[in-house]
Amino acid sequence: MATRRGASGLSLVVAVNKPAGLSSHDVVNRCRRIFGERRCGHTGTLDPLATGVLPICVGPATRLDKFMTSHDKRYRVKMRFGFETTTDDSAGERTASASIPSYLYDEEFARQRVAGLVGRHMQVPPRYSAIKIAGKKAYEAARAGDDVELEPRPIEVLEAEFVRLEGETGADQLEWVFDVFVSKGTYIRSLVRDLGRQLMCPAHVSGLERRSVGRLTLEHCNTLESIERLGVDAAIDPVRILGLRFAFCDDSARFVASGNKLYSNQVHLNERLDMDRGLQGCACVSGVCESPEEPFDGELACIVVENRLKGLYRFDARDGVWKAETVFSTGIYRG
Repeated sequence: MATRRGASGLSLVVAVNKPAGLSSHDVVNRCRRIFGERRCGHTGTLDPLATGVLPICVGPATRLDKFMTSHDKRYRVKMRFGFETTTDDSAGERTASASIPSYLYDEEFARQRVAGLVGRHMQVPPRYSAIKIAGKKAYEAARAGDDVELEPRPIEVLEAEFVRLEGETGADQLEWVFDVFVSKGTYIRSLVRDLGRQLMCPAHVSGLERRSVGRLTLEHCNTLESIERLGVDAAIDPVRILGLRFAFCDDSARFVASGNKLYSNQVHLNERLDMDRGLQGCACVSGVCESPEEPFDGELACIVVENRLKGLYRFDARDGVWKAETVFSTGIYRG
């Protein structure tokens, strides 16, 4: 692959299984070198400690970002008891500490308390986060020694399941391992910090693996080394990632290229028969059927031209037309 950063002519999405120790920005820089494309971006930060699913958009596909950041996410969490840290994970400096109560070693107790996370909550994000305060990222202000006060935000834990307990009664180390399925904007570090405080024992995240972002799962991801070897063959189909209905509009290519509105007789919506099929491999039409449902007002759909994602259009029921939300002059490669 080319190593010079510039305008490569590529427009695609890859899914990285991020290793621990790299920031999300580090991964973006690796992809810039791999594809020789300066326009690369991730669609949801993972802390250096964390591993797992990290979608990377390359070239004009970076404009998909705002359509890919609102997905729910699944994580496997390691929660270590005994002390909090400045960053709410093991990368930070120790702050509050305490001995570990014996009841936290009870697996049934742990199972019940993890299950109790399910529901809607108001959550204060970590001080070390990318949320901006007066134009400055919170973690930058925290590192500078400034007072950082973040407002609580609504989040929802959709599922929570205890996996195992690591540690024995009387030991100086205890970890709960559990899986959670959470809404957009949920900080796992805050979830663990707050649970520890409820349990009367300070805690922090000692390990974190993101297992899915929307429809994208770990099984669809490649290591950075594999992506370097595969190049564009590592691309995944953005139409499947987005999970939207889609239309093949080869006959209306010139209208789409100009971002012109499309009429109902130009947009015949399709959907997949098997919505859980893998995201990699050929994006052919097998497993696709015409959708029996009419478009609804405000529906967003993928417009495919010559087997590339050329645009995202939204339906205006009042006028009975599809209006361009965004158009990709260089269609996004579908694999």
